[in-house]
Amino acid sequence: MKIIQRDVPPRAAWALEQAGVHPLLARLYAARGVEVPDELDDDLSRLLPPGTLHGAQEAGRLLADLIAADARITVVADYDCDGATACAVAVRGLRLLGARHVRFLVPDRVTDGYGLTPPISERVHAMGTDLLLTVDNGIASLDGVARARELGLRVLVTDHHLPALADGRIVLPEPDVLVNPNQPACAFASKHIAGVGVIFYVLLALRAELRARGAFESRPQPKLDGLLPLVALGTVADVVRLDTNNRRLVAQGLRRIRAGVLPPGLQALFAVAGRKPPAATTFDFGFALGPRINAAGRLADMTVGIECLLTEDSARAEALAQQLDAINRERRDIEGGMREQALRAAETLFDGSIEPPAAITLFHPDFHEGVVGIVASRIKEKMHRPTFVFAASQSPGQENVLKGSGRSIPGFHLRDALDLVTKRHPGLLLRFGGHAMAAGCTLLREHLQTFELAFAQAAHELLDAASLQRRLETDGPLAPEYRRIDMVDVLHREVWGQGFAPPTFSEEVDVLSQRLIADKHLALRLRHQGQPVDGIWFGRTDSLPARVRLAFRLEADEWQGVRKVRFLVEGAEL
Repeated sequence: MKIIQRDVPPRAAWALEQAGVHPLLARLYAARGVEVPDELDDDLSRLLPPGTLHGAQEAGRLLADLIAADARITVVADYDCDGATACAVAVRGLRLLGARHVRFLVPDRVTDGYGLTPPISERVHAMGTDLLLTVDNGIASLDGVARARELGLRVLVTDHHLPALADGRIVLPEPDVLVNPNQPACAFASKHIAGVGVIFYVLLALRAELRARGAFESRPQPKLDGLLPLVALGTVADVVRLDTNNRRLVAQGLRRIRAGVLPPGLQALFAVAGRKPPAATTFDFGFALGPRINAAGRLADMTVGIECLLTEDSARAEALAQQLDAINRERRDIEGGMREQALRAAETLFDGSIEPPAAITLFHPDFHEGVVGIVASRIKEKMHRPTFVFAASQSPGQENVLKGSGRSIPGFHLRDALDLVTKRHPGLLLRFGGHAMAAGCTLLREHLQTFELAFAQAAHELLDAASLQRRLETDGPLAPEYRRIDMVDVLHREVWGQGFAPPTFSEEVDVLSQRLIADKHLALRLRHQGQPVDGIWFGRTDSLPARVRLAFRLEADEWQGVRKVRFLVEGAEL
């Protein structure tokens, strides 16, 4: 591992500090590209205006017309946390704004697959629906949208994924209205907004349209800011880049959660996860709440997760949260076994004397399709290689079909790599899509070896030696005056995540003692800047030398009511 220190533009850091930003935060923000204090202003008035999101105003007019006609609306959601929160935001928001007949449907991961398929459109039509509204999906559902239109349904697609490609050219579905910042015609500045953010913007546009039509002359204008806790959760859980606009959405959601303004379902999820809303952080979204909602879509039915986010009954919310927690424990058990099995398989691809291949493809008949993405992520982190993990489809009659989920490393656009593979091997992939860092595909079992070779070849061509070396960006040495428990709290309350990495420091320390905990974690006693401090390296079993350069984050270790600073070790330069 190579530990690299981020550059800190001195002028930007000085400007932030002069504006009253804490000196340490000023340095951290400047290193992440923040140049002026205005970028840190998270007031709602600073959000990008809905009118700049292509199709949002047209969507607002369509929805306003349908609400006036007392139309029936069915929301078709994706089965991950972004999809679940987007669905809850859509249902809650439409009801707030006057829609009386709003239902939702979530495709089954196993039997339906991803996105709006023709059979899903037929099911929605059979429900007696006037408008089919997609959230967090639909941009690549060409056949599903076409079928819905054939059946006479109005169709509004809201999504944030990249469009489909055919012969290297972008192809779009043809709904009544399409809202997606990543469609060619859209100039919206936040291309990384999550699906839940897109539908929130559509609701803002709908409210503006209703206001222009005089809908609130005789009744108060509904407030949509109560939806922001859900927007914040979905944004962080989907691991989208936290650009300035996304950080504002997350900050606003966190502010309300900390003030106790959150739906009963979120309150219950915090409780089962052992977290406290007044101290909520982005880490809670990414590592506590998000996984519990995602687990429903992976192993059971995401309807459970959405119902938890929609209910206003505290007792029902608690019961659903408990159910989600149980599903998540099952997910962890399955994932743990698969991860160990996959790691052993990956390690057989090379021995200690040679570098691993440029990309890794793994399959085992016992793998569960619901957790292949998580396992791919773990293997990618361990091996620092683009990784695809496949499982056999559990759909009846589809046993020869493999469903794969991939995760990538910086410098390797996964969706574009799949496009290259399919160009070189037409017909190899039955279906594919995704982003730069995460993607999915399906293929026939007999074509797995061809995919493995083609995927590795693409990685070999597109990745250089520097990209294949694990690098960890850090914020350099930690001044000893900031090694305080109150500073830990200050840092944790800020908005961190994808593209806006949490603070990680690095410097040489003395290792005073080290011991294994539960045979899988390394507990450390360190000397930092002349003072002793505890450390922990989760998942590390090999001992460290007496003096070593470590990369670490600050955390609060609490024991018997006493909180003290601990270093959470992320890596070492050995």
